[in-house]
Amino acid sequence: MTGNATGRKPLNLSGAAAQSGAAAREAKLPAALLDTNGLPDDLIEVGYVGAAYGIRGWIKVHPHADDASALLHARRWWLLRAPPTGVMTAPAQSAEAVSVKIAQSREHSGTVVAQAAGVSDRNVAEMLKGRRVWIRREDFPAPEEGEFYWVDLIGCAVVNEQGEALGEVAGLIDNGAHQILQVAFKLPDGKAAERLIPFVDAYLRTVDTSARRIVVDWGLDY
Repeated sequence: MTGNATGRKPLNLSGAAAQSGAAAREAKLPAALLDTNGLPDDLIEVGYVGAAYGIRGWIKVHPHADDASALLHARRWWLLRAPPTGVMTAPAQSAEAVSVKIAQSREHSGTVVAQAAGVSDRNVAEMLKGRRVWIRREDFPAPEEGEFYWVDLIGCAVVNEQGEALGEVAGLIDNGAHQILQVAFKLPDGKAAERLIPFVDAYLRTVDTSARRIVVDWGLDY
């Protein structure tokens, strides 16, 4: 997202306004929102809280994927602070981990707006801004036949029809026309390398996420 200049002058806080701002910064989240049970093992990061929405404690979430069905389907979200190093690769338990039951959620202009039980005040919603949104993998809606969640493909072994190992799925790329598997492997000298295999019917033979195995029509020398 890029910022746009509005031409408006910045406001200067002073007196009571400054004290109010300081109080908001020092405010703590309600204890009822804090998760003390430990994080589930199957959490997947699906977006982040961009802002408060309205005055009744709703939050606005920016999904990581174009399809927000997982966010809309899940009835419980975990809201975790972003790590200082940037992208979170695994959920980290902290004293301020928040777990909320979602009372309502809907799509809104490319985002998802939601009302969490126990959050009825905009000031509390503001304190959640910037947190990463995680949901359990088991709460994802079932994919349509022939469709797969990218998170289920990561780590799958890739082999060709001759039984030759091509590597392991390390990531996926969407080039607008179709998806591409990023398959990591090692060269004979031990150096890391990557194969890019289009994730399309012309090359796919079988995808078995339960067995963590993908068979493709692809050669070792492609």
